[in-house]
Amino acid sequence: MILAWVLSLLMLCSSLIIYLERMASLSIVELNTMTAARRGFIAADKAVVECENNISNLAALTENACFIQPAGKNIWLITSKQKPGVQVHVFLDEKTGVATRLNWRQVFE
Repeated sequence: MILAWVLSLLMLCSSLIIYLERMASLSIVELNTMTAARRGFIAADKAVVECENNISNLAALTENACFIQPAGKNIWLITSKQKPGVQVHVFLDEKTGVATRLNWRQVFE
């Protein structure tokens, strides 16, 4: 009887250890995924900011890292080519050449 009780405790401890190992590995995968997504989002936002700053002089961009489309009078839609995507609406003042960000959103596929 005591032997069965000891064996059940050992089985319970081993299943607990397996459960904890799985949870730790899932936590590591979650952390790596969040870090990679954060890096991609920051890189996409930097590309959009570069396009936003040079929108009055598009010829100055050596490598265009975003799609730029007109969306109305002096309003431009800038979308990053990278994933995850960032999309912004920008108002371009003709007199000063300053771009003002109206809104932004993350683009999902």
